[in-house]
Amino acid sequence: MLDLEGWAEADVPLLRTPREFVAELHQRHLPQPGTTVVAVLDALHQVTASASFPSRQHVQDGWQYRNEILTHLRLVTPHDLRLARPSRTAVLLRCREGAPGWTEQDGAWMWALRDAAALHGLRCGSYIALTPSGWQSLGDGRNGRTPHSGSWSDGPVHTVTELAPRTTPRSRPSRSGRTADPVRPLRRTAAG
Repeated sequence: MLDLEGWAEADVPLLRTPREFVAELHQRHLPQPGTTVVAVLDALHQVTASASFPSRQHVQDGWQYRNEILTHLRLVTPHDLRLARPSRTAVLLRCREGAPGWTEQDGAWMWALRDAAALHGLRCGSYIALTPSGWQSLGDGRNGRTPHSGSWSDGPVHTVTELAPRTTPRSRPSRSGRTADPVRPLRRTAAG
């Protein structure tokens, strides 16, 4: 686990535009409380890959958090272990309930991010908590009111009624461009 002082000593690079970054990740993943989003930024601070995953609420072990982050990093981006210096950065957004300040669980996730990033050949980037009060980049004091942990419910709702209507078999064109004949039921005949 890392506390905020330990996090500050880790020399974590600051996000250039944290408000835009948080809005982009939120729009891509619509995280609910209990969801973690890991993102990879290139040298220009553009998101090149991201993954969201639920985490087990009863687990509070940094080792297990590290393994979850590492598993998802391996799924969405190749490692940079052969580079002399990391050029990409891993950032974590954790959507949770509770107060906006640092918690021990945040400390476990911070340690997990730092370790997983090193094991994947990436720099360790910011840790952002998304709470009912808004978002906060822990360790550097930057924050905002929107999005917040309940914002996922404000997103567009996609329902079955938005699908295009089905065509009837009589009007559906075949691959050749001609209208297909309707399907006729087979009749059973008695073998004599």
